[in-house]
Amino acid sequence: MSSGKTIVWFRRDLRIEDNPALAAAARDGSVFPVYIWCPEEEGQFYPGRVSRWWLKQSLSHLEQSLKSLGAELVMIKTQSTLSALLDCIKATEATKVVVNRLYDPVSLVRDHSIEEKLAEVGISVQSYNGDLLYEPWEIYDDEGRAFSTFDAYWDKCLNMQMEPVSLLPPWRLMPAAVTGTVERCTIEGLGLENELEKSSNALLGRGCSLGWSNADKALTEFVEQNLFDYSKSRFKVGASSTSLLSPYLHFGEISVRKVFRCVRMKQILWRREWKSQGEESVNLFLKAIGLREYSRYLCFNYPVTHERSLLRNVKYFPWNADANHFKVWRQGRTGYPLVDAGMRELWATGWIHNRIRVIVSSFTVKFLLLPWKWGMKYFWDTLLDADLECDILGWQYISGSLPDGQELEQLDCPQIQGSKFDSEGEYVRQWLPELARMPIEWIHHPWDAPLTVLKAAGVELGLNYPKPIIDIDKAREHLREAIFKMWEMEAAAKSATSDQMNEDVFDNSDSIKTSAILKVIPKEKSSCLTYSSNDQRVPSFQNCNNGLLPRKRPLPVDEEKLHMDKPNKQNKEAGTSGREDLCLTAESLASKRQKSTSSTSTSIISFTVPQYCSSSDGRPFQDHESSNLNLTWHEKIDLEQTSNKNG
Repeated sequence: MSSGKTIVWFRRDLRIEDNPALAAAARDGSVFPVYIWCPEEEGQFYPGRVSRWWLKQSLSHLEQSLKSLGAELVMIKTQSTLSALLDCIKATEATKVVVNRLYDPVSLVRDHSIEEKLAEVGISVQSYNGDLLYEPWEIYDDEGRAFSTFDAYWDKCLNMQMEPVSLLPPWRLMPAAVTGTVERCTIEGLGLENELEKSSNALLGRGCSLGWSNADKALTEFVEQNLFDYSKSRFKVGASSTSLLSPYLHFGEISVRKVFRCVRMKQILWRREWKSQGEESVNLFLKAIGLREYSRYLCFNYPVTHERSLLRNVKYFPWNADANHFKVWRQGRTGYPLVDAGMRELWATGWIHNRIRVIVSSFTVKFLLLPWKWGMKYFWDTLLDADLECDILGWQYISGSLPDGQELEQLDCPQIQGSKFDSEGEYVRQWLPELARMPIEWIHHPWDAPLTVLKAAGVELGLNYPKPIIDIDKAREHLREAIFKMWEMEAAAKSATSDQMNEDVFDNSDSIKTSAILKVIPKEKSSCLTYSSNDQRVPSFQNCNNGLLPRKRPLPVDEEKLHMDKPNKQNKEAGTSGREDLCLTAESLASKRQKSTSSTSTSIISFTVPQYCSSSDGRPFQDHESSNLNLTWHEKIDLEQTSNKNG
């Protein structure tokens, strides 16, 4: 062991087992573990209440674990992560910072900037893969280009050799001597939970045990008790039919490598015993792990996906930015029981089954025509396992924004979905007590029930339970009209381009009135766009004159397809088509990829992050609800619309 001093910068890797950065620091000498909380740098992606609650409990668990190994976790609340790291370096005389890599666009920008600044003062930054099975730059097609369809990507992954890495927790940590001062704080001092939130958060701890050691228990319980039946039970929305590992994975309380190895060992065992159901369950569960990998892969190779559709034609879709509809959806008052039950469970617990996530998000985009970025941001604010990359993948899939995503014209009827995934109505009854006495045959479409049935069940539509916010046939008609308008606008844009007209065709969503937010913009395309660190409102939409991936015009809407719950299946060849239109392509990274393959590398993408907020007319942006800065962005929309009406 050398005598070097190393800063271990914890982020979303809150564990001591299979933690490459911690293991490397422990081998090299004394360590100074630090967690830095910088709300200002979170921008529009400041974590929601339940996510911050989980983070707080997880940090407490990590603090105790590190203390048992001989080191203390130093927690710092600051306005600049770089300044906090420099203070730690000065106080300890450390010569190196180690960190596990993150892949979301905001973190890529920050990490690259910090690495450059630390290098200027002679501090080495070594980064490691603590979050993925494979690094994003390790998976490309035969021509060296990034995949844009999941099946092609995952097939490539499964045919690659995985390093048998398994890092045990260090036996002992040697704490670095501190000669200077560091402005540290307690967990409470981080401000992850305010007094108003504590009463609501008190209910969250009843159903889950947090921390890296409990993550291991959750994995073992799932593998031994629920994995075998996963292929048959995974769609039971009212039962614990899934692994519930996603929040542990998001905060890095368990490594994805450990989950993968554990599940694959079961698969080998069941294959020897000729248990085909177990094999099928493992394949389906690993596909879910693969989707998480793919979400990071997309964000790394196409780092504007949190703002733009991956398919360029969707930018012409005429979204309906109706704040009233958005509020009704959030509050679970749409009049469609399965959708409302899901939204009420989300608000109460911070959790909903993956199938319910698909149903409520599809309703948002296809029935209400609300911008998919609104839904993505609301999920980020409310989910216990809120994960930016996974949210981006899910909402782009639902909105038809991915080459292999759900077709935009596919409209899934909530009534049919309810019959499939909540056939007895138990889930709806649990979260909608006003419908608890409705018979099974009517519970998913009470508007069709005879008056005698409604009266016997104590249901008065429009009074104690809302009527449907929109008729299914009307929603189908509106969706069809919107798609045709999208085609027309796309054709007009192509015509203008082919005629070499000097006409700018903007993203249709630019007309939506929203506040400016943090942007991740390639440096060569930087602009004066700015953001407010206090902003928690609807994401703003940038003028995107060039889309990302082209897509053929869909066939005319098929009535049967509108009812089918079947994702679009395209040829694997589509996985590499049309990438000449990417704003940031895999090819542009090729010359730098060699640097990234090293375990000591950091992000190789260069960005410019605007620093201030201005309005469309160039004046500094002033939030007209300045007295309500603690409100979430969606609550501010409601206030803004109310003020507009009164004005």
